[in-house]
Amino acid sequence: MRKLFLSLAGLALIASPALAGKYNKVVSVGEKAPTFSGIPATVNGQDASLTLSDIKEPVVVLVFMNKQCPYVVAVEDRLIDLADDYKEKGVKLVGISVTNPDSLADIKSYLKSNKKGANYPYGFDETQAIGKAYGATNTPQCFVLDKDRVIRYTGALDDAPLKADEAKKHYVRDAIDAVLKGEKPAVEETRAVGCGVSYKKR
Repeated sequence: MRKLFLSLAGLALIASPALAGKYNKVVSVGEKAPTFSGIPATVNGQDASLTLSDIKEPVVVLVFMNKQCPYVVAVEDRLIDLADDYKEKGVKLVGISVTNPDSLADIKSYLKSNKKGANYPYGFDETQAIGKAYGATNTPQCFVLDKDRVIRYTGALDDAPLKADEAKKHYVRDAIDAVLKGEKPAVEETRAVGCGVSYKKR
């Protein structure tokens, strides 16, 4: 069954013709987000799968993660707070790892051991197809999608990668607020700062 999910994940990733942005060389703000289906995930310790079309919230925040990355660890509390602050406003935060080596079992064990857990779905794509489709190069790397699943922001969570109390610009929160109002975010793209994503050679 797990192999089937992974196959579906790879087959269901469909990217529109790449426009490329300033920092992201695969996708750009204003284009349709690559869709995905059947990504194995954990939600509150339970197995699940992630399919973009199944998410009903009008705004989706997709974050590429890596539990071993100190930059990801540094924003874990911020992501938990973000998911909690916006859950009643029609915003769905989704975390996905494409890190190799890794596994969904490792992610579940990590979330349980660090006692912070995650109040959002956390998926793992062994094929790494979703990372390639979105042009993910670093972790954490964020994408804000509107109700039509058009990319409205891509890049860093904020301007303080390692120290939350030093953040002065909250890029993702500002983008969410703008999208919820039907407006264009003031900042649409920033450079993602963090650990590099290593893709397997084919």
